[in-house]
Amino acid sequence: MIPLARKTLLYEWRRFLPSALAVAFSGLLLLMQAALVFGIFGASAVYINTSDADLWAGYPGTQSIELGRPIPPRVQVELLSDPAVQRVEPFAWIDGDWRGPADKGGVSVFVSGIDPRPDGMMFANVLTPQQRALLREPGGVLVDAADLPKLGVNVGDQALINGQLVRIVGTGHGLRALGGVNVIASLDTARALDNDNGGTEVAYYVAKLKPGSDADAVAARLNAQTRGYAVWTASAFSRRAVLYWMLETGAGLGVVFLALVVFAVGAVITSQTLMAAVAGSVREYATLHALGVGFGRLRIVVLEQAAWIGLSGLIVGGVFSLILIALARGQDVPVAVNPLSWLVCAALVMGIALVSGAVAVRTLRHADPALLLR
Repeated sequence: MIPLARKTLLYEWRRFLPSALAVAFSGLLLLMQAALVFGIFGASAVYINTSDADLWAGYPGTQSIELGRPIPPRVQVELLSDPAVQRVEPFAWIDGDWRGPADKGGVSVFVSGIDPRPDGMMFANVLTPQQRALLREPGGVLVDAADLPKLGVNVGDQALINGQLVRIVGTGHGLRALGGVNVIASLDTARALDNDNGGTEVAYYVAKLKPGSDADAVAARLNAQTRGYAVWTASAFSRRAVLYWMLETGAGLGVVFLALVVFAVGAVITSQTLMAAVAGSVREYATLHALGVGFGRLRIVVLEQAAWIGLSGLIVGGVFSLILIALARGQDVPVAVNPLSWLVCAALVMGIALVSGAVAVRTLRHADPALLLR
């Protein structure tokens, strides 16, 4: 009986095509939603994920970069005193008020003060040595190329941040932050823009460990002896920031609710189309029942058809999702995917198909052999 399900799908593909398209569309929505969620919320950890530091030191309990508080300069010395730490850099994170062209008004920006040396750890994965060298110019800043229209400026233009004059010396990619515009500057420029602390303190220190060192063990050792600050591994701090934005801000709960809506709508549409396909073959099922095939085995045929429809829809939806993700990245739309999101979406898509198949099974009650006499 099992080959019957596949043969029916092959020979009656026009009848089952709407169901497969419904599943594919549901999968497309789920995958794109997951890509946007990870892309948007992942931007909260762009400072961490684009840097090659192993450890981050900041104010105790800090859950995301923008929530940091100044920590004393002695932190740098205490980090360097650990035998596993190779070098340490300060990272200044400052709220800024951008004043550019008159028609743009004010824009909230996040100023990231980094070491402009070619081997600097901050933004090492997205800034070239040539771009870092541009930051040595007093008042020179970099922004993401996609943020230039929002700021209303071009490379070479000048603007004010916290009342201080700055100049756009270049642009980069992969620098966009969540909730505002990220502006990259040297530590000296960032300290000149800091109106709160006068440039005497920074919010974070990042550390590079010696080859072969265990970051988790070093972080635990430092946390056991620190006073007034905490130490996290880069992966732990990145995960902490993303989870904060996803769960603590309420935005993540809205995304989960939307995913449930997509699942429910996809299940309803797919079940209706699959029921119509099964109803169209009711005479064939009635013939099989008249030949002695029980309803139990007929239900298995319908469920296998649903599984094959789910698999085909998953493949089609996955291909179109990859195309859309590539187009989104080309337009600087924040999207990101990982193996876990693909597996979860695949499970949900197959769930939609199987739930729809279970609902369509009810149509078999009309497969009465007496139907053949009409």
